[in-house]
Order: sequence, then structure tokens, then C-alpha cells
Amino acid sequence: MAPPPCNVALFVTCLVDLFRPSVGFAAVKLLEDAGCTVAVPVQTCCGQPAYNSGDRADARDLALQVIDAFEPYDYVVVPSGSCGGMIKKHYPELFAGEPDLARRAGALAAKTYELVSFLTDALGIERVDARFERAVTYHDSCSGLRELKIQEQPRKLLRSVQGLTIAEMPRSDVCCGFGGTFAVKYGEISNEIVERKAQDIAASGAPVLLAGDMGCLMNMAGKLTREGRAIEVRHVAEVLAGMTDAPPIGATTEARR
Repeated sequence: MAPPPCNVALFVTCLVDLFRPSVGFAAVKLLEDAGCTVAVPVQTCCGQPAYNSGDRADARDLALQVIDAFEPYDYVVVPSGSCGGMIKKHYPELFAGEPDLARRAGALAAKTYELVSFLTDALGIERVDARFERAVTYHDSCSGLRELKIQEQPRKLLRSVQGLTIAEMPRSDVCCGFGGTFAVKYGEISNEIVERKAQDIAASGAPVLLAGDMGCLMNMAGKLTREGRAIEVRHVAEVLAGMTDAPPIGATTEARR
């Protein structure tokens, strides 16, 4: 039985908007294929960088803008575990002690989902209509895994993609070293972490790396490119939607010729 109609607002995220719009289009396709009406309200940053840096005042101001923009919709769907985790887990903390705003933040949090989790957990989608005849390995991004409990959901849908096989990497649930502002504050430590992650990715033997968070994907793609590893990096939504015409994440113009 098809899921009931739903009115979804897509929270695009800054990194998707600025660096990988194809992920946003893939998210819209997946949601519309699932029977949802999709809107993209005027939006800005979710406030996570400010929040993680201890700037609660700016994080609060940004969160208020998001709440105002997304309140009218049945669901808020985010193609990112980190931004989804910020809205779902940390917005209520920002407004603790302010009863009306805390209520509004809690209501928004309750209807916010990461994209693949929404498809599987909220809508009960078990299959997608896509083909990708490659082996892939999947990285479990920290926020999606630890804050939103996303691990089996993307693998479930990936197993329904025609021609695709999953080759698990060692320690798929270990951090890639990005961590938002962590990579800026602690560059040397971040580089050591992503170096180990690159070794695990290569050990899988898969020619394609997937994940659900653009920050992690850009970090890993950058390291793989610097090491000269010919591993294609993509957001999982692109493969699930059958929209893999865009160049891999991190590919240079020279590499695409």
C-alpha cells in the first residue's frame, strides 16, 4: 500500500547549496517518487557551526529563522545527518527555559528527519527504482549514526539498487576527521584521522565511496584525491535517485577530461 500524501519541506543545507546542488535535486526526486509534495522554503544555515563554537546567540538567531520558515510543513527532511541532528537534537536545548520557543523548537524537532531515515522509517519505503552497476562502500557519518541512529537504513535501500553491491570497509562507523569546526581548530589531528579513514576505504576494494553527509564526503574526497586514489565519491541520495551524471565529489576539471 502506498504511503499517505505528505507535505515536505526540504532543508537543503549550506554545503549542498554551495557545493553539490545535485544532492538537493536527487532528494526532491526521491521524495516525489515516494508520493510527497516538496517545497524548498527560503532558508539559511541551521546554526550548527556557531553552536559547536559556543556562540549560542548567533545559533539561536539562526534557529529562529529556520523555525519560522519550516513550521507550516508536515515534515522537514534534510540530506545530512549533521544538520538534521542539529535541528532535531539541539534546537530544543537552545530554547530551554523559554516555554513558547521551547515548544516550537520541540515541535519542529519531532517532525524533522534525515532523508534516508524519512524514506525508510517514516514512509516505509523498502525499494528504489535505480540502477548503479558498481561496488560501493558506505561511511557512517558521526551525527547521523550517533544522534539519529542511521546505519541500516541506507544499506537497506542500496541493496535494492539494480547492479549494486556493497563492500563494507573496516571500521565504517569511525569518524572521518571532519567534525565541522573540529577540522579547522585541530587540523593535524583531523588529517591523521582522515588518513586512517582513507586506508579503510581503500581496503574495502570498492571503487565508489558513499555517505549521507556532505562535510564528511568533501573531507574524504579531498584526502583520497591528495593521495592519488582513484575512488569515486558520491552522496548516497544521488545513487538512490539514479542521478549520477554529475562528476564525483572532489573531482577536478583535469581529472574529468
